[in-house]
Amino acid sequence: MPVHDTSSKSSNSKPSNKTSPQSEPDGSIPHELPESSTSEFDVDAFLKQVTRQPGVYQMYDQAGKILYVGKAKNLKNRLSSYFRSKGLAVKTKALVAKIHHVEVTITANEAEALLLEQNLIKRQRPTYNILLRDDKSYPYVMISDDDYPRISLHRGGKKKGVIYYGPFPNVGAVKSSLNFLQKTFLIRQCENSVYRNRTRPCLQHQINRCTAPCVGMITPEHYAEDMRHAQMFLAGKSTDLIQELAESMEQASDDLAFERAASYRDQIAALNHVQAQQWIEGGSSANIDVIALKREAGQVCVHILYVRQGRILGSKSHYPREKLLEDEADVLEAFLALFYLQGVERDFPSVVLLSHSISDGDLLSHAIDQQFGVKLTFQSQFRGQKSQWMEMARLAVQENLQAQLANKQNTRQRFEALQDVLQLESIPERLECFDISHSSGELTVASCVVFDNNNGPLKSDYRRFNIDGITAGDDYAAMEQALRRRYERLQKGEGLLPDVLLIDGGKGQLGIALEVLSELGVPIGKDSVFMVGVAKGTTRKAGFETLILPAADTPEGQPAVLEEVVLASDHPALHLIQHIRDESHRFAITGHKNRRDKKRRTSTLEGIPGVGAKRRRELLRHFGGLQEVAKASVSDLSRVPGISKKIAEDIYTALNNQ
Repeated sequence: MPVHDTSSKSSNSKPSNKTSPQSEPDGSIPHELPESSTSEFDVDAFLKQVTRQPGVYQMYDQAGKILYVGKAKNLKNRLSSYFRSKGLAVKTKALVAKIHHVEVTITANEAEALLLEQNLIKRQRPTYNILLRDDKSYPYVMISDDDYPRISLHRGGKKKGVIYYGPFPNVGAVKSSLNFLQKTFLIRQCENSVYRNRTRPCLQHQINRCTAPCVGMITPEHYAEDMRHAQMFLAGKSTDLIQELAESMEQASDDLAFERAASYRDQIAALNHVQAQQWIEGGSSANIDVIALKREAGQVCVHILYVRQGRILGSKSHYPREKLLEDEADVLEAFLALFYLQGVERDFPSVVLLSHSISDGDLLSHAIDQQFGVKLTFQSQFRGQKSQWMEMARLAVQENLQAQLANKQNTRQRFEALQDVLQLESIPERLECFDISHSSGELTVASCVVFDNNNGPLKSDYRRFNIDGITAGDDYAAMEQALRRRYERLQKGEGLLPDVLLIDGGKGQLGIALEVLSELGVPIGKDSVFMVGVAKGTTRKAGFETLILPAADTPEGQPAVLEEVVLASDHPALHLIQHIRDESHRFAITGHKNRRDKKRRTSTLEGIPGVGAKRRRELLRHFGGLQEVAKASVSDLSRVPGISKKIAEDIYTALNNQ
């Protein structure tokens, strides 16, 4: 429980009209400090009096709007880190610039601080906290307590005497399970109002999806057996169920009840088909959440795979909003606290597999145990089946994030934001971005990625260029060669010129691009091809890029004067630039890896004149491998059938001069 609350406000805060302390919603009693004598937040005075105990802090702007809620093991140390003179991230600087006053609540320990922090975030929804819209209750499979129980989807409060299975990740997973149970075990799903007023079997019985208990066409004992089998399936005991059904099938066959035996056979076949579609962990009954996170171009996606009793019940993607956190691991940690400590009732697993390692996993586990009495373990290192599940989650989060980024409405808004930033007369219709990739100057590949304002990535127009004939590691020369090859073709009418050309690099790379396009006669400017350099910030992290733009007032015929523009980390135009830059980087790296792998798969003997497939085969057969061929002398090589002394000398020279 929180035990004390302090706050520091500036002198232009409104005086309190309270005559006696009033409790806050979280149970704490705020203690107002004397108002500062200045009109701004008096940081020094606040930090002098703030405690070193654990607790929660709330930051407010001048209008009294909540900006951020955080927790700390040591409030003084944590809050002091926001107001240091250097080393702050751009996002943190933007937050600090808006702070008008800070309120703190002291708690008994860090776990209580975490719980209070989550309650405050849920209630106040601060601007700079990671937020998760997940207020809907989760769906369950419900089995009623009637004489002939019905099975149905349920969401909301629970009743005594009713059996619930779940929660399921979404309604689709429940409907899929209900459909399987109805077809396989013929359990009724009709409402009681319909069931009690039937005088003859309904359509579900006619299509063999119900045994019509409403008109007494099945005995209570046989219906109870079918229901028990359905519950075994829902509890994840499919293997035991199949074995039991197999024994029943054999018994029915021995009793010459062939119709009943055929029914058991069909149920076994259906269960085997479902098992074949699931990832099963070696005979165990694992209850696991598999959580993967991916952040790109200002958008975060978290994908959760729900594994219960060794079966994947379903999955769900979340797109939390965050403005402050830098590392993906920090975003994941904040998401986990929101997901497991806030909102709706959850079916807690025993283990949570994570795509990133988090620092406060033990603290979060303790807080969950304190609030719900559940022991939860977070793991970021695993192998075997768990690795396969995580790979599924990683693939899903990548695909879903790309789909979210490619959303037409989002794409259009980002193009409009880019128009405003670059002060263009119309919305750019086509963007191109170039990037270079190599390994220590070896096998350089340049990429050209194209976006349009309707679809985002236009993959049919992507191009790669294998760069040769330059000094190893000379990125300027590589960029020049790629641009010449690209725009010489475009000048010949082989494609479309972009409205905006983005160069991944600083002033040097942009200067090269300006020279090349000028020499080729490509029109440059706001009404033709507008060029932008994208330089990484000092931290080389997303959100800190600097845009390099040609100055608008550069005299005609003079070298372009370049100016720098820094956008806010949450600016839609920056997200678009990050997206195309990251896609260009990915495309270049993929091309470089393919070229490198191809070289590694290619025998060094293939480039030697006069050494064809037959002679290569004879050399490798004679010496037993390429390494032994390389160690051989000229005389040794000439002993191989089909290898003359002249060819042996050529082989020796080629292999020893690499």
